[in-house]
Amino acid sequence: DSNDDIEDVSLFDADDDVSRRSKKSKIRHPVASFFHLFFRVSAIVVYLLCELLTSSFIACMVTIILLLSCDFWAVKNVTGRLMVGLRWWNQVDDDGRSHWVFEARKVSTQGSKTSSEAESRIFWLGLITCPMIWVIFAFSALFSFKVKWLAVVVMGVVLQGANLYGYIRCKVGSRKNLTSMATSYLGKQFLRQVRFPGFWKPS
Repeated sequence: DSNDDIEDVSLFDADDDVSRRSKKSKIRHPVASFFHLFFRVSAIVVYLLCELLTSSFIACMVTIILLLSCDFWAVKNVTGRLMVGLRWWNQVDDDGRSHWVFEARKVSTQGSKTSSEAESRIFWLGLITCPMIWVIFAFSALFSFKVKWLAVVVMGVVLQGANLYGYIRCKVGSRKNLTSMATSYLGKQFLRQVRFPGFWKPS
């Protein structure tokens, strides 16, 4: 899309004082780490157990959508910034052009980071795993002809998939960078197969 501009900006310097601390593996933001998983896991649990808890489809649907909406907002605006130093959003200028803006926390002159390895694992594990589960739910609802649940699971795929897509672009860069990474990976695999052809043959 020609109206889709990529802009990289530095994250506001609210955590500059924290960046002086040495990197540790402990969880530095336990509340953010908890809510990063709480809303998305709760939505999945409610979806799996709602028919056992209540016979009201409307109550289940509203509860799941509220949990998914809270998760989308929290991950997009809070937990991503605190846990991995990333944030993204889209804005439209006066000319109607769409701009994707990606924030990344500045690294201190000493090279230390405010995010720990444990928080980074929690963040990316939750960010990647839960959308995959909603995709499985979508196929399950489709093949079992549970049409009324399709809207709910599609909402889960869209909201959590949007955060996943945004943070991958925020971490890696523009779509050109994603394409170049995929091309580079496939090229390395091809060269490895050509260089060691017997490696790919069954023993």
